[in-house]
Amino acid sequence: MQGKIFGVGFQKTGTTSLRDALTILGYRVKDTTPRALMPILRGNYRKIERILEEYDAAEDTPWYKIYRELDEHFPGSKFILTEREPESWYRSVARHIGNLRSATHEWVYGRHKGLPKDDKENTLRVYNTHNKEVREYFKDRPNDLLILDFTQGEGWEKLCTFLGKDIPKAPFPHRNNSATTKKKKSALAQKFKHTRQQLKSTIKIALIDLMGWWPKEF
Repeated sequence: MQGKIFGVGFQKTGTTSLRDALTILGYRVKDTTPRALMPILRGNYRKIERILEEYDAAEDTPWYKIYRELDEHFPGSKFILTEREPESWYRSVARHIGNLRSATHEWVYGRHKGLPKDDKENTLRVYNTHNKEVREYFKDRPNDLLILDFTQGEGWEKLCTFLGKDIPKAPFPHRNNSATTKKKKSALAQKFKHTRQQLKSTIKIALIDLMGWWPKEF
């Protein structure tokens, strides 16, 4: 398979900014993809290859979790680790996920630990361990890994140098979802959406439990 660009930083580390920046540079980007979880758990990487075949890049969940497998299946790829200060990241991800338990977050943070707000110690351990392991994995391949912290003002210069691209005239797309003005939905509509998502997630988690598809360490 042809090499691609993979964002391997956890959600809420600037993944949306990375997606927008890569789009400005002309890449076709696949972001968070819940339907990839089942193929990953079953080791069906041909399905993953099909999901990604029309894209030049992928970032956010679940891609950061399977960087080793992506490196194997897409040789010649480049990887971008987005980071931010752990305590700040924790507050953001705990607020973002809230009470919405999902199969993907159960996979990322551990079975029965998919709500970051309920177990800060575990959530931070998972986050810090991931970042450390990514650095260790690529320690002898500095040309294949870029580490970015958008909260420190990093942007076009480091990204374009890494990718061999000219710096565009457009400003770097620093995206702060918490500060972005959005059209507010009614409380009833929000409750219905949350209930529907939770029902789907509960069924999906129960199926994975029944089939025994969680990783062995679970």
